[in-house]
Amino acid sequence: MTLAVGPTAAALRHIEAVVAERQLGPGDKLPTERELAAEAGVSRAVVRSVLEDLEHRGTVVRYVGRGTFLAPRESAAAETANHPSPSEIMSSRLILEPELLPLAVAAATRDDIEEMRRCLRGGDGARSSEEFERWDTALHHSFALATHNIVLIGVSQLLIDSRQQPIWGGLKKRTFNPELHREYCGEHEDIVDAIADRDPDSARTAMRVHLRHVRTTLLGDNA
Repeated sequence: MTLAVGPTAAALRHIEAVVAERQLGPGDKLPTERELAAEAGVSRAVVRSVLEDLEHRGTVVRYVGRGTFLAPRESAAAETANHPSPSEIMSSRLILEPELLPLAVAAATRDDIEEMRRCLRGGDGARSSEEFERWDTALHHSFALATHNIVLIGVSQLLIDSRQQPIWGGLKKRTFNPELHREYCGEHEDIVDAIADRDPDSARTAMRVHLRHVRTTLLGDNA
């Protein structure tokens, strides 16, 4: 199956391919932004944004007038060990989050559902990507809290921790817009309504629909 790839994901994949194919190592110089943009078929602004994210992660270092270089091995290795990629985060969420909802449906108390509704209201009223991300994180964690299962709550916290990195925040900020905000809020409401109706199948399905939408938006992945 051919996957539709967004410009940010295309630029990132091209940079990774350049590093692999040219066998670049720590300290080696990457092609210029202009060259990377032309080869990847994206704009220089997209390439520049991806390189900025990689610099925040410690994967590359950039010098005015000199170019972009792969970071020293110690910095890059530490960053890779500490921060999963957005693709890894979304794959994990798609496996785990829908499957905890039947337990949340069975165990959620009235207070649990009210907390979900509170997070819905907060997300609906958010006026920035950062504010919406805080409410989004709180809402998704409220589903795990509603299971009253300490293991699942811990897994949810691990997923939250994995999102505390510049490249994830950068992707969310670049894709945030009023239309997407409304769509996400509607999908969140569908999940909460299914939990409140004690409908595990609908809750699981609604979560899958939502997370696939998030994955497509962030990564350009229609699988």
